[in-house]
Amino acid sequence: HAFSPTVVHALQKAAKAGSSYEVYKTYSRLIHSRPTTELRDLLSFAPADGQQREIPIDEVEPIEAIAKRFSTAAMSHGSTSAEAHETLSVAMNRIGGMGNSGEGGEDPSRYRTEKNSAIKQVASGRFGVTPAYLASAKELQIKMAQGSKPGEGGQIPGVKVTEEIARNRYTVPGVSLISPPPHHDIYSIEDLAQLIYDLRQANPAAAISVKLVAEAGVGTIAAGVAKGGADVIHISSHSGGTGASPLSSIKNAGINWELGLAETQQTLVLNGLRGRVRVRVDGGLKTGRDVIVAALLGADEYSFGTAALVAEGCVMARACHLNSCPVGIATQRPELRAKFPGVADDVVHFFLHIAQEIRELLASLGARSLDEIIGHSELLHQIRSSYADANTLDLSPLLERIGGADAVIRNTDAWNGRVEVSTLNHQILADAAPALEHGRAVDRSYRLANIDRSVATTLSGAIGAQFGNPGLPEASITLRFTGSAGQSFGAFLAPGVRLLLEGESNDYVGKGMAGGEIVVRPSGRVRYAWHKSSIVGNTCLYGATSGELFAAGRAGERFAVRNSGAVAVIEGVGDHACEYMTGGVVLVLGATGRNFAAGMTGGLAYVFDEERSFGSRCNSEMVDLGQLDTQDEQNIRALLIRHLEVTSSPLAADLLRRWEAVRGQFVRIKPRGTAQFQVPPALRRLHERATANG
Repeated sequence: HAFSPTVVHALQKAAKAGSSYEVYKTYSRLIHSRPTTELRDLLSFAPADGQQREIPIDEVEPIEAIAKRFSTAAMSHGSTSAEAHETLSVAMNRIGGMGNSGEGGEDPSRYRTEKNSAIKQVASGRFGVTPAYLASAKELQIKMAQGSKPGEGGQIPGVKVTEEIARNRYTVPGVSLISPPPHHDIYSIEDLAQLIYDLRQANPAAAISVKLVAEAGVGTIAAGVAKGGADVIHISSHSGGTGASPLSSIKNAGINWELGLAETQQTLVLNGLRGRVRVRVDGGLKTGRDVIVAALLGADEYSFGTAALVAEGCVMARACHLNSCPVGIATQRPELRAKFPGVADDVVHFFLHIAQEIRELLASLGARSLDEIIGHSELLHQIRSSYADANTLDLSPLLERIGGADAVIRNTDAWNGRVEVSTLNHQILADAAPALEHGRAVDRSYRLANIDRSVATTLSGAIGAQFGNPGLPEASITLRFTGSAGQSFGAFLAPGVRLLLEGESNDYVGKGMAGGEIVVRPSGRVRYAWHKSSIVGNTCLYGATSGELFAAGRAGERFAVRNSGAVAVIEGVGDHACEYMTGGVVLVLGATGRNFAAGMTGGLAYVFDEERSFGSRCNSEMVDLGQLDTQDEQNIRALLIRHLEVTSSPLAADLLRRWEAVRGQFVRIKPRGTAQFQVPPALRRLHERATANG
């Protein structure tokens, strides 16, 4: 309700390129004369000692310096149209701020152009995350939660999932999208720290941010995030929610950012962690005054969501979830997108007005820059409201400055927790130079220990930056390893790279894999039955978009969750395998855990059901279980042949030898209602190899 028709009209009038600053001030006065709506409406500015210290505005930092702290909130291409999404990115790039891709991936044609989103979000569902996507970012944002729907991933109605959206998100047109929530791959603060480390290896130049929801206890989580090595902590409030949010979430989730921000600031200062991170806030910001309140409560940076959309033409029709936005913003319908009125200059104009208002308010406080007031909550005091119930609130805990007026709020010289590229990844990147620079094949060998994490991820990021999503030709770089690999072996693997590991690996093998091949087999010295023992950990192939994985042994839980294109052979899996899968092929040569294929909307899975008990462990809500046809048999045989070829698996050899006897024990798992299955390129190549080899 804070965006009434009067407010929308006034904002758009102020944003119109060429409109005067006085027009903006009329809009700002309208906002701040409203009935008490937000906690910040109960706050005003006052010098701590009562002495006014106003300075000339010429002494305040310029608009350009202030605008660099602005960003747009995470609104994905999918919840909004391409035109609306790109306009915001262009505007932010022009003022030196940052546009946020949201979790919907991004068309690669935008990379290295003015349309590129500087902040690339990596949500739990891994929509469209590839090495090139990661390499194109100035900041990589991990979305743990979102204010309008805490604990949920992005939600897109099926009617908005067009061919264009499905292509960028590596999914199926017409099928509603809900990301797996964070617990699918982040069980603890250690798992979050691992993802921060993964992203740091993939793009060492990018800052890493973590988006948290404003809620009671968020300060404790923020402290863990700071210790985990993030550069930015983003606090998002209950306000907002584009076409990605169901109404039940928008109306019933989250709290005010004032509460979450104050708790985060106080907790970080109390624990000596504030100097390690920058703090960002979003949720209903509309004016420069809002920014000043956020700065005094501890925020360094400021994100605008709905206000930015209104500046480019949103009329708050509140039909985002219906795909019927009349101004072509929150819709994918071509005839409505053609009506989009927005231009980047209007958005730029609006943000520059906000920056000018910030300068005026800084001058009135006697401050020459935002840095001088960040965290100085003693400059805020509570005022009385015409709404009687509001006066029953006591905001003094919100305004408490931990340690008193002389406390160190932030220390910009302090260590910020950054983790540099690992020594092994540096060595691999150097060894691969002939392939990257001259197109010559590379074959190298290394010894691993489980302290070696995210192996080859820096190489993949470099390939993505230089060659984009296509990567290198097949098997341009072969890397051989022996030993026990740490977490995230081959995370975000790029096309053209082969990783051959003799030993075993921890969790997240092939996380976000985008091409290439990973082979894991036991050491030749082992005496146990390979297919009865685990060889890789949990959450392998999470969010993979392409590539091949062959592992001669069992995997843990959540194998191939949100796989959208990879081909894999594994000899047994734990619970929740193939959950939310949208593409690719998975062949399981042994027992599975429960809840197999929950939410699976694309791709194919095959399970060797020797004990005829798989049906009770499969979630059949969205899939059908069936017998093999000729194409299925060809698929499985091609996969078995390749699995035997690269791993020397005794189980694969046995199944091929007894094919006529065992082929009836395989079960096909196919999403219900999907079109004719398209054989992925990786599997097609395996067919060709199998045929060529007889």
